[in-house]
Amino acid sequence: MSIRFDGKVAIVTGAGAGLGRAHALAFAARGAKVVVNDFGGARDGSGGSSEAALAVVDEIRKAGGAAIADGANVADFDQVQAMVKRAVTEFGRVDILVNNAGILRDKSFAKLEMADIKAVLDVHLMGAFNCSKAVWDIMREQGYGRIVMTTSSSGMYGNFGQANYGAAKMAVIGLMNALTTEGRKSNIRINTIAPVAATRMTADILPEAMLQRIQPERVTPAVLFLASDDAPSKTIIAAGGGAFAAATIVETEPLLLADQDVTPEGIAAHFSEIANWNSARAYDESGHQVQAFLKLACGQ
Repeated sequence: MSIRFDGKVAIVTGAGAGLGRAHALAFAARGAKVVVNDFGGARDGSGGSSEAALAVVDEIRKAGGAAIADGANVADFDQVQAMVKRAVTEFGRVDILVNNAGILRDKSFAKLEMADIKAVLDVHLMGAFNCSKAVWDIMREQGYGRIVMTTSSSGMYGNFGQANYGAAKMAVIGLMNALTTEGRKSNIRINTIAPVAATRMTADILPEAMLQRIQPERVTPAVLFLASDDAPSKTIIAAGGGAFAAATIVETEPLLLADQDVTPEGIAAHFSEIANWNSARAYDESGHQVQAFLKLACGQ
């Protein structure tokens, strides 16, 4: 069954180039009306221009689609609210939000300045908060919404020189987890993409032959799936070069220690049992994890 977005309105942030552009074009090709958001800054977030977003809108319109450009800085909640209001005025609703906008300010932790930390957190984490918050009531009232966060292997697994970026990218997974629980009764589903793609953020760290195999268009199908009517929720899909994997956070089965072993030495002695990954499982929500401990510790 074909996945379509006819009658749907999608906001894609950071859509002037790279992954965002690929997502915006694909949503439009499958019938969505698209708000192409792009602040137009450099890779480190400096500067600003509307040219990139306007060019993507032009591509969509020439192909017969409907789109508008918006230059809101996702780190500024007032600007984001104005963008969402404009989307509703222009298209009547907002069904899909793809939080894709991002910047990089890579430095080793020793050299990382507080301004670099704040700038990256403001765009990646607060940008996701701002945009999600701005569409949340709309999605609740209409009883439908799809939000796709963008994480990174740097957040899930760590990468040298990206403490700011990695922290922000792991944080959006926490945001997904919380919003999944809150949005369930309103048919709002929240998922996350972990892309591996040739963009301006990776252009200078990978060889050209490899970049040609990991074009953004080979990630976008996962985003469209995660934003579709029959999408799951609280799902992370890693995607790159046409390959796809699911990721999740797991925890081993809790081990109840005897009272005399509830010591640092007791934990050390039993650590191989505590870290028995054969017992690992994912929890649907935090309460289920708490219940597992209470059941062992309190018999409840």
